[in-house]
Amino acid sequence: MWDWLLLVVFIIFSVSAAIQLFYYYYFYLSLNNWKHGNGNTGSKPVSVIICARNEASNLKEFLPSILTQDYHDFEVIVVNDCSEDDTYNVLGDYLMKYPNLKVSTINRDPKFTHNKKLAQLIGIKAARNEYLLFTDADCKPESDKWLANMSSHFSDKVSYILGYGGYIRQKGLLNAYIRYDTAIIAIQYFSMALRGFPYMGVGRNLAYRRSGFFMNNGFGIHSNLASGDDDLYINNNASRDNTAVEFRAESHTRSVPASTLHEWISQKRRHLTTSPYYKASDKLLLVLEPLSRVVFYITLIALLSLWYFWIAVIAVFTARLATQIIVFTAAFKRLQEKGLLSYSLIFDIFSPFINSLLYIGKDKVRSKSQWR
Repeated sequence: MWDWLLLVVFIIFSVSAAIQLFYYYYFYLSLNNWKHGNGNTGSKPVSVIICARNEASNLKEFLPSILTQDYHDFEVIVVNDCSEDDTYNVLGDYLMKYPNLKVSTINRDPKFTHNKKLAQLIGIKAARNEYLLFTDADCKPESDKWLANMSSHFSDKVSYILGYGGYIRQKGLLNAYIRYDTAIIAIQYFSMALRGFPYMGVGRNLAYRRSGFFMNNGFGIHSNLASGDDDLYINNNASRDNTAVEFRAESHTRSVPASTLHEWISQKRRHLTTSPYYKASDKLLLVLEPLSRVVFYITLIALLSLWYFWIAVIAVFTARLATQIIVFTAAFKRLQEKGLLSYSLIFDIFSPFINSLLYIGKDKVRSKSQWR
């Protein structure tokens, strides 16, 4: 009986390892194999939309890098959403300096609270161009080719472009985990899009058509959620044929990361409030990988502690580890995430448990009043 039980555990271990290798080879490795086509030169007029609430210092530091992009025809629309800091004056100074800047203002109403989607909607309505590119007030493009590279994918067929929005590298374990978590999520949504299953994008670096937004009823039934202006919109409307990815190094954006654990937990929980609304097929793909990872590590420990088929177990573990190192090395290089590989081997074990705990506590996020 005991031998049969151990055999079952070994089979479960092997199946979980096979699932993991499937994700690595079929999905994640596609990032390394992807090559950017010639495409067009990004000649279409573009509207860049930024929503800002109390972001005076970030706008002062980062907005010029967007306003001075190397592109022939673009406007930048900043929606000043009920800011109570110096945002009004910062934008006023830039309005006199940059003719391509437009500002829309939402005044505070004590009888009415709203989330970021209202500011996003006002920015979209204010745009004069069909092609929209979104980022945040605390984001900085990695180069002046960001706008040109992102918009170069628009065509008669392509309406949605997924970019990479990473975080600024700083010292400390929290920063390493934030960058790791962001990179892994990007590896997932890029690779799934490349395989024909686009399921999300990030508002820090995302582009789509204005006409498509209104044709598809905007944010639709998810308008009341605190998050989802990016991932749920893509999940509802992107498809194999109408979506492109862009993750050349000069097309990345970098954001200011959370400085405290409490701040990051609040952000992460808010992002997780959207996951129950994904398509069933996407939820299955997203849950299967971390679940198989948990099963893999638990059965690995059980089998090695009992020395059952230990040579075969170590061989399977080594094969997965080697694959993981190869795939992550290539992916982190493409995403310009230096110094993460060694951390990733440890974070890989604990991240499913961390995300599970955060998911359980996601309902603590206020659904309507929290802006970001």
